[in-house]
Amino acid sequence: MVALSKVQFGKRNEDVRTVQKALIARGRKIPDGPTGLFGPQTKAAYRAEQLAQGFKGADADGNPGCTSLTTLGRHAGFKVNCQGAPANGRLPLGKVTYLDPDDDVGDPAMRRYADKACALTGMDPRFGVPALATIARRESASNHPKFRVNRTDVNAHGPIMSDGHPRNCSRGATQCIPPTFATHHQANTATTPYDVVADMCATVNYVRARYHVNKSGSNFAARVQQADPHRPPHPY
Repeated sequence: MVALSKVQFGKRNEDVRTVQKALIARGRKIPDGPTGLFGPQTKAAYRAEQLAQGFKGADADGNPGCTSLTTLGRHAGFKVNCQGAPANGRLPLGKVTYLDPDDDVGDPAMRRYADKACALTGMDPRFGVPALATIARRESASNHPKFRVNRTDVNAHGPIMSDGHPRNCSRGATQCIPPTFATHHQANTATTPYDVVADMCATVNYVRARYHVNKSGSNFAARVQQADPHRPPHPY
C-alpha cells in the first residue's frame, strides 16, 4: 500500500522508493535510482509517466495525484491510499525540506499554480488567483530564481539549512519563512516552501489566520495590501 500523502516532492520514505521502482520499471529515467527521496529527478520521471498516461498541460506537472498514482500502481502491483493527512497539515519545523523543484516562472504560471492552491484550500479562484499572483509578482518577481530566497530581511537568521541559507530566510514564490510555512502547511502538498503550490497554500492559510481573510477570499485584497494590485506594495 502506497499513501498518496507520503509521495510528494521533498519527502523521503519507503513509499517514495516503491514509486521510484515502479517508474524505472516503466522506463522513466531516475539517474540516481530508487533513493527514497522525491527530488527533481523523480518529479521529472513522474511527469513523463503522467504524459504517457494521457495527462496534458498543468495536469502533467510531476506531482502525483490519486488517478495517476493508482494507474501506476495497477501496472506495478501496489495499491494506493488516496486519503489525506490530517486536515490542518501542520508540520514540525524539522520536517520542512529545502529542495527547489525549479517550478515555472512568470505570471501565467503563477495563476496556474494559484488555481491549484485555491482548489486545495477551498478558496474561490476568482479572488484567490489574482491575489496570490499579485503577491508572487511583488515578492519574487513571479518565482524568478534570483528572488526565491531573501537573505537581507530581518528574518534572515538561524542555522544554515541544506539549501545553503539561514533557516528563517523567507523562501518561495510568496516568500514564506519556514516556521510560518510549517505552521500553515496544507495537507497533501510538498514539504518545501520552494514548491509554488505548497507555498501558496501556506500563504492562504496564514492570511486567513493572521488577517481574517474569509473562506472564499472575497476580502483577500482588502485585508492584505500586498495582494491588492491597486495599492502600493506592502509587507504582509
